[in-house]
Amino acid sequence: MGEVKKLSVLKVGQEGKIKSISSKSGTVLKKRLLDMGCVAGCTIKVKKLAPLGDPVEVIVKSYSLSLRKEEADAIEVEI
Repeated sequence: MGEVKKLSVLKVGQEGKIKSISSKSGTVLKKRLLDMGCVAGCTIKVKKLAPLGDPVEVIVKSYSLSLRKEEADAIEVEI
């Protein structure tokens, strides 16, 4: 079993499997992330970071997705 971290702390090129989406993020954000394909067990890779770390560009299911830092904070990944 790997280490669990928030997606927002991963560096460019790191990847992991989505463990969970925090319930503290609210149901609207959780539903939005699920609708975009961020589901548990799915591999997610950090592709790019903006200079101040917001937004974060990730690859999920072979497509690119830009997430705000608070959205990336809600996603816990196992690396």
